[in-house]
Amino acid sequence: MSVLDVLWEDRDVRFDVSSQQMKTRPGEVLIDCLDSIEDTKGNNGDRGRLLVTNLRIIWHSLALPRVNLSIGYNCILNITTRTANSKLRGQTEALYILTKCNSTRFEFIFTNLVPGSPRLFTSVIAVHRAYETSKMYRDFKLRSAVIQNKQLRLLPQEHVYDKINGVWNLSSDQGNLGTFFITNVRIVWHANMNDSFNVSIPYLQINSRIESTWGRKGFICSTSTSQFIIEETNLERSIKIRDSKFGLALVIESSQQSGGYVLGFKIDPVEKLQESVKEINSLHKVYSASPIFGVNYEMEEKPQPLEALTVEQIQDDVEIDSDDHTDAFVAYFADGNKQQDREPVFSEELGLAIEKLKDGVTLQGLWEVMS
Repeated sequence: MSVLDVLWEDRDVRFDVSSQQMKTRPGEVLIDCLDSIEDTKGNNGDRGRLLVTNLRIIWHSLALPRVNLSIGYNCILNITTRTANSKLRGQTEALYILTKCNSTRFEFIFTNLVPGSPRLFTSVIAVHRAYETSKMYRDFKLRSAVIQNKQLRLLPQEHVYDKINGVWNLSSDQGNLGTFFITNVRIVWHANMNDSFNVSIPYLQINSRIESTWGRKGFICSTSTSQFIIEETNLERSIKIRDSKFGLALVIESSQQSGGYVLGFKIDPVEKLQESVKEINSLHKVYSASPIFGVNYEMEEKPQPLEALTVEQIQDDVEIDSDDHTDAFVAYFADGNKQQDREPVFSEELGLAIEKLKDGVTLQGLWEVMS
């Protein structure tokens, strides 16, 4: 399985993760480490450590490392600073982070216990901004500003390995003639007659699992409803040569996260087609082993490696009463500016009185969050 298949660090919010999941993955870099940070929302009064990487924010308690958070940047909706009530510092300015994960909103509040230090705000806000402005490295893009004066606009750390003229994009009955770029980060095609008719496919969004093409979308960038036809339904790899109504063609399948597109390109002669497929597969393999996520931000003082800062979780020799168990994420639900409990109502589904649910919230939805 490719390392890219299990990428979750920037796309998920997780609570009390294992020590293995707190370690950096290939391509993940520790940018900053702050030792005196309080999780004011869920663990008020508990001193902890905040780790800022190029994919996520990690917080863990210094006293109990198994109490921790992992917040992916892709889940963050808003970052602000407000006044919070800390048990360790009293009324003080804190960092508020609003997130959304699997249709559930969570709110996090972090307080720097070092008086007068703005480092918590500057580090998190700056790195998150760097993540937001580098999506071209990670996201599948259609009709984007990737071409200027018939040349590919290179990203930092990006290098072109091959440029192929006269490549047909098979998204319509006639096809569209254009130019094909192969780099160390992505694959780009644009139409010769219209630079804005283009597609940018990062290796991060190229599937590498065996899946069926039934029900998948074709590469539809125009008003044409025709789709690229593939004769075989089971794809052993996501970058390959397949027969089509246009003859042999390069086929690339994008990930489900990017829409599950099946893209077709006609490269002549066949020898050049085979050479290109071999080159793309090789570059995809190299990228999978050491991804370039494009989030570039450096602190003046470089922190220690994450492995040196992560405390090994020790299994306590105690038995926890499950009757008093509370899920960790409950404390972080974002419930607007709720000041008091809502009026009780009778639930026919449960057969008892419950607090009135917010608009748009259902009992079934709450059970799905719990599971």
